[in-house]
Parts: sequence; C-alpha cells; structure tokens
Amino acid sequence: MENNVNYSVDKTAVIDEGCKIGSGTKVWHFTHIMSGSELGENCNIGQNCVISPDVKLGRNVKVQNNVSIYTGVVCEDDVFLGPSMVFTNINNPRSAVIRKGQYLKTLVKRGASIGANATIVCGHTIGEYAFIGAGAVVTTDVPPFALMVGNPAKQTGWMSEYGHRLKFDASGLAVCPESKQEYQLEGNKVKRIK
Repeated sequence: MENNVNYSVDKTAVIDEGCKIGSGTKVWHFTHIMSGSELGENCNIGQNCVISPDVKLGRNVKVQNNVSIYTGVVCEDDVFLGPSMVFTNINNPRSAVIRKGQYLKTLVKRGASIGANATIVCGHTIGEYAFIGAGAVVTTDVPPFALMVGNPAKQTGWMSEYGHRLKFDASGLAVCPESKQEYQLEGNKVKRIK
C-alpha cells in the first residue's frame, strides 16, 4: 500500500501491499483491496466488496455494497456500480480448469451507471454515460448514453449525463430536464451539442 494517508479505511477492511489508493477515497467495512489494484481520488468503496488484482478505478467511482470487481475490469472516472451488481472475467468457467491467463477485459467508460443486481458478462465495453437498469444482464457492447434493461439486456432508450431519459423530437433533438444540456440523435448515435 502506498504511504498516502489521505484516504480512509475501516478497521475491518483488508488492503494488500502494492495497491494505489487516491486521496479522499473511502473503503468501508469488510472490504478487500488486492495487490496491484489502483483506485483513483475520491472513490467510495462500500462494505463487503472485493477489488481483485490489477483492477483500475478512475476518480470518483462509487462502488455500492456487495460488489466484486474482478481482474480484467477497468472503470473510468465517475462510474457508479450499484449494490450487488456482478462482473465476470471468464466466459466458460470450470472449477477444475484453471484459466487465469484467459481473463477477458471489461471497460466501463466515464459516467456510466450499472444498476443493482445487474450482471456484466466479460469482454465488453459499456459506453460513456450508459445506464444499465437493475437486474439487467449485459452480453454485448453498450453504446454511449444507451439505456439497457432486461435479460439479455436490450436498448430501450437514451439517457442524459444527469441520468434522465432523453425524449427526442422529430429533428433528433432532446434536452435534459435537469441540466438543460442538448443532445442530438444521428444514425443511432447520441452526442452532446456544445
């Protein structure tokens, strides 16, 4: 563990040697941060979580209770991981077959939210500001700003950076009701209008 003391760790948590933990990060009860993992500034790691070796979390990542983040997962800044959501890192696990050298990468891009009890099957990218509904099972890449629900998860709409469902007019324009940010839908892709 780095000598940085500008983060807080509950006395029941276990932090292995060789971790990097950013300033302002909080690690709660019964959580295990394993060697080689990197947590950015101002992260919040809930109780009963495991962060496996070589996992990378950006700044301001919120990990709710009972989440295991396995080797192969990278979360960029401002990602939200809901209670008891699940990552995998092997597509065909077997107890008697060791596949540690075959972990698939999962990338969760900036600002994405993953709801409670959702499952993210490994080897996929969750796009910027995508919103994965509670209990969804993601088996494909997810476009930026997409709203995904169900098992298997299907796209049912688009979300703003503030987490509101976007309603596009006939010209493909939508406005977030909270931030007033404008978005354009073109060719099944959403982009912010500057």
